[in-house]
Amino acid sequence: MQKIFERYTIIIMSTAILSILVVNYFFSAGSLRGRQLDTFNAKIEQVIHTMENNQEELASIKGNLDEDYLTRAKAAAYVVEKNPGVLDSVEALTNLAALLDVDELHVTEADGIIRYSSVPKYIGLDFHNGRQMRGFLPILESDSEDMHIIQEAQPNTAEAKMMKYVGVSRKGVKGLVQVGLEPVRQMEAQERNTYDYIFDRFPTDVGEEFFAMDVGSGKVVAHTGKGEDMDELENYGLESLEKCTAGAYRTMDGGTECYVATRAYEDVLIGAYMDKATLYHTFWKNILLTFIYLLAVEVIAVLLLNYLVKQKVVSGIHKIRDLLSEITKGGLDTKVEVGGAPEFEDLSNGIYRMVKSVVSSSDRISKIIAMSQIPLAAFEYQNDMDYVFITSKLGELLDMDADMLDRYTKDPEAFLHMIRVFMESTVENENDVFYAGAQRYVRIHFTIEDTGYYGAVTDATREMLDKRKMLYENNHDQLTGLSRYPYFKQKASQILGSLNDDEICACVMLDLDAFKNIND
Repeated sequence: MQKIFERYTIIIMSTAILSILVVNYFFSAGSLRGRQLDTFNAKIEQVIHTMENNQEELASIKGNLDEDYLTRAKAAAYVVEKNPGVLDSVEALTNLAALLDVDELHVTEADGIIRYSSVPKYIGLDFHNGRQMRGFLPILESDSEDMHIIQEAQPNTAEAKMMKYVGVSRKGVKGLVQVGLEPVRQMEAQERNTYDYIFDRFPTDVGEEFFAMDVGSGKVVAHTGKGEDMDELENYGLESLEKCTAGAYRTMDGGTECYVATRAYEDVLIGAYMDKATLYHTFWKNILLTFIYLLAVEVIAVLLLNYLVKQKVVSGIHKIRDLLSEITKGGLDTKVEVGGAPEFEDLSNGIYRMVKSVVSSSDRISKIIAMSQIPLAAFEYQNDMDYVFITSKLGELLDMDADMLDRYTKDPEAFLHMIRVFMESTVENENDVFYAGAQRYVRIHFTIEDTGYYGAVTDATREMLDKRKMLYENNHDQLTGLSRYPYFKQKASQILGSLNDDEICACVMLDLDAFKNIND
């Protein structure tokens, strides 16, 4: 029973573990994708937030610089207006530029040609030449003395050097005053406002890659990973990647399956992806750990349940079995007492009542037989019994006292030998009637089987005495007691037939006078 319980417990718990693992797989896989999607969305939001902050910083820097550069340009125009002598030498203009903290200072006449400059090689350049310089022609074309132009940082015409120029109208004289600066802060802010800059410094987990794709051209403008990944992303197509806002799997050209999440921001599609193997690396590790934990729980549970079943159930059943075996072997006074559970107590009481009922029934049958005055006794022995079961009349019928009968019943082999000895003393002309003592006869019906032996004993004394009396009366004269002639002939024949060759016998005949009268 314990092995069956253990086997079924293992089957049930193993099935439960497999079910838990299957359910855990689907729920954990969905949860894993959901968590990764949340992580991607949070980091994409962080990229967007960084971009917006950089744009605000750039706008603030640009606004402050424009205002500052315009002030410097106006200051230069004021100095030139109030002190025209500063135009007489390059050194004076250089000193003025240093005073105003600008890199270049240029002054033109109405024809738009640089006549005076802190950079001698720029003298003679015409504002009508070059896209960057032509941007200031509106000042020369305007009659307003308050006209000014603040140009965005761009390569200058002369050297293609990145410069930011601000020009204002000259006071009292047709022309313009221009200051130029290398926009270091603005360029740094502009550089920080690029996705490449952000991605290069963006914290990513193992296996995570981020990209930015232009929604107009479908080209990847920035990427944290390898160059070949950019080509594969472009091969997906903008439309396919735009459908990954809720997270989706896409297969690279090399066959690598990746989990991708994207979000549109202004004219750029920002996305993040991770290959499936990396995504599920910790997942399979967790599944394995879960399996190990559940397996350990199963082993502990099976051992614990096995122990409890053995202590609380199997041991009780074994004890009941052993007590029943004692009862079967003849210990009918054995009381089955097994505790530990209410069911065992009920079973013990039920078995005890059943045994008492059997014993009581046997006693009642014996009493009924005794009350009926039928001289009957029975005995039984089974191979797994330690004693011979007898009814109370057997000792009386076999002419045995209680102590002798008790010794025989406790030794089944001796009891069997005793019965066989009894059956050797057969009464003449009777097959199943045997001598049981002086003027005592019993009839024994006896059977031996593979499982044991049993029999019944009845008192045949009265029957045998009556039969002998009837036989005597049939063969003897009632008055004289002498044998009748047929019986005499039978006995004489038996005697003569039993004589040996060296033996002799004699027959004496008597004649009594007038005996007929007496006999009549």
